[in-house]
Amino acid sequence: MASAREEGGRMSRGVPMKLARLIPTFTVVGLFLAACGGGTTSTSSPGASVPSDLSISSFTADFSYMAKLKDLTAAGKGKVGVILPDTTSSVRYVQFDQPYLQKAFQQAGYKSSDFTITNAQGQEAQELAQAQTAITNGATVLIMDPLNSTVGSQIQTLAQQKGVKVISYDRATFTGTNTYYVSFDNVQVGELIGKGFVQCVADWGVKNAQVYELDGGQNSDPNAVSFAQGYNDAIWGKKVAHVDNGTTNSQGMKLVGEQVATDWKNDIGQTIFQQAYTANSAINATVEANDGLGNAVVTVLKSKGVKAKSVPTTGQDATPDGMANVLTDFQCGSVYKAVYLEAQAAVALATVLRAGQNPPSGLVNGTTAPPSGQSGNQQPAVLLVPIWVSKANMKDTVIKDNFVDKGALCQKVTAAVCSAAGIS
Repeated sequence: MASAREEGGRMSRGVPMKLARLIPTFTVVGLFLAACGGGTTSTSSPGASVPSDLSISSFTADFSYMAKLKDLTAAGKGKVGVILPDTTSSVRYVQFDQPYLQKAFQQAGYKSSDFTITNAQGQEAQELAQAQTAITNGATVLIMDPLNSTVGSQIQTLAQQKGVKVISYDRATFTGTNTYYVSFDNVQVGELIGKGFVQCVADWGVKNAQVYELDGGQNSDPNAVSFAQGYNDAIWGKKVAHVDNGTTNSQGMKLVGEQVATDWKNDIGQTIFQQAYTANSAINATVEANDGLGNAVVTVLKSKGVKAKSVPTTGQDATPDGMANVLTDFQCGSVYKAVYLEAQAAVALATVLRAGQNPPSGLVNGTTAPPSGQSGNQQPAVLLVPIWVSKANMKDTVIKDNFVDKGALCQKVTAAVCSAAGIS
């Protein structure tokens, strides 16, 4: 899966999952899973056919494609219930997901009575109750971002009993037969982090890199495992969640330490790295799973008097702090996962399902599945494409998309620093 958890890249989720090791793997496919209602060829009814060009490439920052779904919206039955997980693990849910989902619904022709968007406020019981309420009130499709696999499975079971289709948004749920997944390819997110790190070590002239990895909340978020698989593959040639200390690569790097910041908590990550750096000041290159953890490491490095462009750090989510650290040469880059793409993809898929149609393979372009030997089912997935953001392309990505407030960013780092990166 992906995402996406931002301050937990990432996004932190509080309660450890019973299925925390139910790691998703992705396979791009051209055919759709029969388990979710048949082949990928779109069926049609008068005035309600699926647009032939509907794909992950359809969506843009102006939401213009969504208007092409109005006939499907008019032909659909029931409501769409959206359940977001919390307001604290990441700023994205309030600042981006909720308004972008609402805009996507409106642009697709939904009336305000046709959809609901609620937030579980980090409470499993509340998330389950919100799903029950949505179904009772007539939802035929649920879009949920589950706090963890346990509540995700509970909601899916409830939905399946009521004949309601489920879209697991940003975190996969491996149960049932009417469950879809919408997110970014999380292993690819990790690959971008790893490749960006390797390039940065070379660009910053770091010699004999002694690498420390600060992993995301693998205890509660399977996304975090996928991220680690990606960056460990890119750096060490091992597509695994954990690499042994002492591992080396052909660029002369050596892993000297690795630890998980449980539940994506930045304060825990900062304490972990503070202790590691105090014990081993030879650490001169670091890998972090998201910008929150990257900023925690940067805070420690600055407190020790480490200068810019000396110790590489990484991240994802393109947060304001992350972008400031990139512009001031304390962070190599960050993986940008455009929430407006994810929101439109989720609403487009919900609209197709609500109208009783089969999603085209251009939209449902992959699968996600638990590892071999683990319980759960392979699920059809919409896998969006993440972007590595550095100083070189920041103005053409997060600034252009208004994902980061340019004025606030340039005030923080100075106008001169922004101007040097072409941001004005």
